[in-house]
Amino acid sequence: MASLAEQGLKISQNAIFAYFLRKATSLFGKKAKVILLLRDSYTKLIDVKSDKSGFAQIRDIMFSFIRLVRSYFRGDYRNVSKKSIIVGIATLLYFMFPIDIIPDFIPILGYADDISLMAWFIKSFQEELTKYREWEQTQGIMPT
Repeated sequence: MASLAEQGLKISQNAIFAYFLRKATSLFGKKAKVILLLRDSYTKLIDVKSDKSGFAQIRDIMFSFIRLVRSYFRGDYRNVSKKSIIVGIATLLYFMFPIDIIPDFIPILGYADDISLMAWFIKSFQEELTKYREWEQTQGIMPT
């Protein structure tokens, strides 16, 4: 069985994810819409409480990404590539969209593709996420 990150890589190469990449690229210039997406993603991540689904391992890191994007758009933190933010936004869009490769309304399996894609994103951009978390610590920012 392929790892979650390997499954996520396959999803990231799918035409559906390419659609979300285009959407994320167009959203990048619309700060208010990105902030709304971050808020909605945060809410959805909080609502998904099943440790069995894999969200327990992924949730905190995706929360870090949400904080990173907020910091980027506030101008507080710019030590991240635009590409990383766009791919991350595309990942959140995919996560928020209920009809994707495996529709979210299908019990248990519905979030499997979302988790895989997030795992791939985390693995691919771990260095930038780690730098951000270290920056938060040096700034005395307590994650919320």
